[in-house]
Amino acid sequence: MSANVLATVLGLVVAFLFALSAFYQQRAARNTHRQHKSVAAAAVALMSALVRDRTWLQGWLFNLTGFGVQALALHIGSVIAVQPMLAAQLLFALPMSSLEQRVWPRMRDWLGAASLCAGLVVLILVVHVRPTEGEPDRGRILLASVAVVAAILVSIPIASRIGPGALVLAAGTCAGLCFAMTAVFIKLTGDDLVNHGVASTARDWVGYALACSTAAGLVLGQGAFANGPLPWAVATKETANPIASYAIGVLAFPVVFPTGNATLLGISVAGALVVIGAVALAHSPSVEIWLRRREDQAAHAVS
Repeated sequence: MSANVLATVLGLVVAFLFALSAFYQQRAARNTHRQHKSVAAAAVALMSALVRDRTWLQGWLFNLTGFGVQALALHIGSVIAVQPMLAAQLLFALPMSSLEQRVWPRMRDWLGAASLCAGLVVLILVVHVRPTEGEPDRGRILLASVAVVAAILVSIPIASRIGPGALVLAAGTCAGLCFAMTAVFIKLTGDDLVNHGVASTARDWVGYALACSTAAGLVLGQGAFANGPLPWAVATKETANPIASYAIGVLAFPVVFPTGNATLLGISVAGALVVIGAVALAHSPSVEIWLRRREDQAAHAVS
């Protein structure tokens, strides 16, 4: 078995572990979710409960294992062999969520999930996955960070007023944005450690930004899990992450935006597949069943 084939197989294992982690974390998050007067109070209450929840901690262990296997896969093979496989998380998360509801995914669900995953794979292959090479423009990275913070501060309060469906989409998207920034900060922090040492890294703002973006992505991801079906949360987070990663890479690193006809066609096809998949999942019959059961449980709890 060649190195890239083995790395691809490990990439699928990583996708399964991340999906399993999301499944356990969503089970814990939705069971601990309560109404609060403010978004901040809800987030604090949710995380305070989750860190003491055995189911959530099991999910976190699967997540850590996934990161370990991902590191091994990237060590064995190329990034192109590993990263596209991570889009398969949705294909694993969909049956996990449906089986818990005792409803097998319908053909429309599978086609929507497959379309979205195919779009992400095409996008990652076309744009060569997170083009963060070369000397970065830290001013532009700071600008991107401010834009992400502004998106969170604006979208989350508005979505919380609209309802759980809007909140899961907003929180999942913002979590993806945060993890995209985390990827950039990891590169900058790693460069600091290698080139300037620990003392210089400790004085650099990017290390603290890395901690903040990771923590924010974690909290927002749990908020998405708490407010809607697992496929919605996984789809929005995993769609926003690679798209934002590439946009930030083009903005802040010396990478030329692709202009070739074949590349632009690939990006257009990827965008169309993602949109088709997202629309199909948003109107999935299985998701509608999940939402009805959630409403029945809420009504029963009130009565």
